[in-house]
Amino acid sequence: MNAIWVVAADGPAVGALLAAGHRLDGPVRALVIGSRELADQVSAAGEQVDWLPCGPDVPVAALARAAAAHVLGAGPVGVVLTGTGPGSRAVAGALAAALGAEVLADVRTVDGSGDGTVTVTHLLLGGLVEQQDDVDAPVVLVMDGGSAPEPAAAGTVQEVEVAADARLRRIGGEPALATGDDLRTATRIVGVGRGLRTREDLALVETLASALDAQIGCSRPLAEGLGWLPTDRYLGVSGLRVAPQLYVALGISGQLQHMIGVRDAEVIVAVNTAPDALVVSQADWTVVGDLYDVVPALVAALARVPAR
Repeated sequence: MNAIWVVAADGPAVGALLAAGHRLDGPVRALVIGSRELADQVSAAGEQVDWLPCGPDVPVAALARAAAAHVLGAGPVGVVLTGTGPGSRAVAGALAAALGAEVLADVRTVDGSGDGTVTVTHLLLGGLVEQQDDVDAPVVLVMDGGSAPEPAAAGTVQEVEVAADARLRRIGGEPALATGDDLRTATRIVGVGRGLRTREDLALVETLASALDAQIGCSRPLAEGLGWLPTDRYLGVSGLRVAPQLYVALGISGQLQHMIGVRDAEVIVAVNTAPDALVVSQADWTVVGDLYDVVPALVAALARVPAR
């Protein structure tokens, strides 16, 4: 039977990949490229792990060809599931080339028919279109890995000795400006856009986020244009796509490239001075008003709510 491979190369956040793999027909195996700690985290979910050690000075891409050769040598391949991180994508490309397989990105759902055909729902045109395709195995699927898998019965870890490609080596690096919080796991998010007048006024947004026990996100201009927030706060087509229980949009017009990033929120609340703003048509609740008046009123109202 064709194996289902899950690639973990950018961290343990592969819970969604493993869940998708177990819905398909075939034995699930995990290919972990990185530290022993990462291999143990994945195997703790009860998975069979083939571990390719990768030190901090070796980029994952330098092991991509070796990883592909190992997978092909292990037997017939049905589906490869990878995350969206740079290391996982490098391995996905090498595996697709070695398998002569199709690659589908922005995958949302995966189902198997039992006859070797895989039904895949994925996004196209930057998320404007959701398309469903039937694809014959082998196929490589790139999707959000979700969170780290839940611990279960201990699995196995088999170390695989391979040589890294000497033509690719890391010569330096510099941490990107980031907050360290992952908005993809947040239950509440307060997003802010160009309705904010100055960087100093972020303090106002922080008061609402604190009152809601929420994290702060933003539209693209605030992160990439003005630099008021780190780029890992940017929500949209080329930023993060999130699915919180609550998303509050402050001073955000609601352009399509932003709303695609937050459309999976359970409840969207918009605060905007324009009643005909695009965000209003997509929000569950709208407060028409200036965020500089509305936010203090919301914070005061929340302070009167009894603690649970």
